[in-house]
Amino acid sequence: MSVRQIASVFAIVAVVTFAQAPQKTEKAWNAPRLPDGHPDLQGVWTNATLTPLQRLPQFASKPTVTEAEAKAFEQTQQENASADKHGSTAEQDRDQAYNRLFIDRGSNLERVDGQIRTSLIVDPPDGHVPPRVAGRGGARRAPAPEGAAEEGAARGLGIGRFDSVKDRPLGERCLLGFGSTSGPPMMPVLYNNNYQIVQTPGTIMILVEMVHDVRQIHMDRQTHLRPDVRQWLGDSIGHWEGDTLVVDTTNFTNNTHYQGASSDLHVIEHFKRVDDHTILYRFTIDDPKTFTRQWTAEYPFLATNDRIFEYACHEGNYAMPDILGGARSLEKEGTRQQ
Repeated sequence: MSVRQIASVFAIVAVVTFAQAPQKTEKAWNAPRLPDGHPDLQGVWTNATLTPLQRLPQFASKPTVTEAEAKAFEQTQQENASADKHGSTAEQDRDQAYNRLFIDRGSNLERVDGQIRTSLIVDPPDGHVPPRVAGRGGARRAPAPEGAAEEGAARGLGIGRFDSVKDRPLGERCLLGFGSTSGPPMMPVLYNNNYQIVQTPGTIMILVEMVHDVRQIHMDRQTHLRPDVRQWLGDSIGHWEGDTLVVDTTNFTNNTHYQGASSDLHVIEHFKRVDDHTILYRFTIDDPKTFTRQWTAEYPFLATNDRIFEYACHEGNYAMPDILGGARSLEKEGTRQQ
């Protein structure tokens, strides 16, 4: 047998041996569990993201983008955030009610299942809130500019009224977090996007860093409160479907109007822990009085080592006399001009 033939035999043996050898497989991830057997969702999480609720015009035909496109967008957002106010555009100035030091939307577009998404809304496929029912606000709301998460509309009545403290939005009065940060649905806003989850067999508590909101999800009952019992955060009851926590919320008040919804708003939330660092959060809005169809959004809550800090908003807002006083001054100015 020639040297070449011997070498060929050894090569064949090596290939066969490698093929027969057991291959290493990636170990499947198992969710940590509590004594009752359900997944452990406890900890401090953040939903801060540069991804807007509704898709921006520049991504109109792109539900997802490449890593390069995402990096370019994220860099632009960071540059805008650190830009000198005097050199900013009118759109960039819209957040100037807050010092830039306070703004913390995170630094990335959301990434889900390996995809980089351009809107939190996943249904309808165009990434927009569906049209409203006639008489409930008409045209759909335009996407927030420059990748800002939907924090704009305060959750109270009388956004344009300045006659009384009670006319002002709940967030401005420090009664409830603005922009639906406390939910449901629990939306990312300008800053303080941390949440702490504590589980017991009967109740799941979610402490919201923004303002002082606390959600209670009742796991020990299957029916909602009587229709005449209304709460700012609604009445949330939960159950497990496999490893997914499903939360059903109704019984909202007339004071909370997420995206202009009625008090008959029905929110269905899903919480699923997909790895050590991520809870995939999904919600569906169901309000036939307001929207022509249901719509759904999805985004991750990421584990964080940050602590939950007290939000000293000062109930009643110490600036309220100036806000109402300014309105009275404008009224006097208008009287003098007449």
